Amino acid sequence: MPTPRDRWDRAKSHTVRVILEHALLSVTPDRVAEFESAFGQAESIISSMPGFRRLQLSRGHERPNVYLLLVEWDELEDHTEGFRQSSGYQQWKDLLHHFYDPFPVVEHYTPLDVSAL
Repeated sequence: MPTPRDRWDRAKSHTVRVILEHALLSVTPDRVAEFESAFGQAESIISSMPGFRRLQLSRGHERPNVYLLLVEWDELEDHTEGFRQSSGYQQWKDLLHHFYDPFPVVEHYTPLDVSAL
């Protein structure tokens, strides 16, 4: 029977080579439509960045002013250094950051191939 360590070693060897950025965006409730319009503009900024793969923005059912942002990057540094240190990031901030209350926590994940676990 495989031990937890065996499963962990096998999972590490089957990781998908992509970084998944996750952020819950709490938008001031009376500015939701304005935020969605601004995000439409901001999407073209982030999608032009080196290492960007794709993004998904989803609106909450229970809390319609809360959005789940998922962004796929080739490497962690494509987001933390490439995008965040670019002039495009300043444009992104100018378009979006004033909508958030509170400011979101951004975290990064490495997807696992669960079929190999």
